[in-house]
Amino acid sequence: MNPQAGSLDAAQVWAWLADVPDPEIPVISVVDLGIVRTVEVTGARACVVTITPTYSGCPAMQVIADAVTEALRAHGVEHVTLVNQLSPAWTTDSMSDEGKAKLKGYGIAPPQQQVIDISGLGRGAAVGVKRVAMPKLDVICPNCGSNHTQLTSQFGSTPCKALYKCIDCREPFDYFKCH
Repeated sequence: MNPQAGSLDAAQVWAWLADVPDPEIPVISVVDLGIVRTVEVTGARACVVTITPTYSGCPAMQVIADAVTEALRAHGVEHVTLVNQLSPAWTTDSMSDEGKAKLKGYGIAPPQQQVIDISGLGRGAAVGVKRVAMPKLDVICPNCGSNHTQLTSQFGSTPCKALYKCIDCREPFDYFKCH
């Protein structure tokens, strides 16, 4: 729907934003990544889009904000207001299943587990606080599907990723870290 021909629809805005690629991983959209939190239509040619960075200080946020604004203006939305929301923080749980599949197809292993909320641990005295053992992470190779992989470095091509290698196919690959 063209906003100049009628009223703006939130579902259409979401669809337009689903075509805006992440600048660091262009195969996944900012919607699939979970960066876009809400869309609110405020007029015939106006909307408010709430976005959340993947981590505090993410250098791509200005590029993402500009791309969101440009995409909506290209569709006739004259007034785009962006709201940066830091809380609740973005986690890999915000990613869509389709986005995770796109990562895998691109050669990046998607997050293998859900984020565990440990915010209640360690508050106050240590009396009665139990330590939580983190399960061993089986990172699946996006190239051959093997779970015989090994962490090479906690730091991959971007701060959101770690570098792994597959023992079976011997190929290196990025793993999108859970956070």
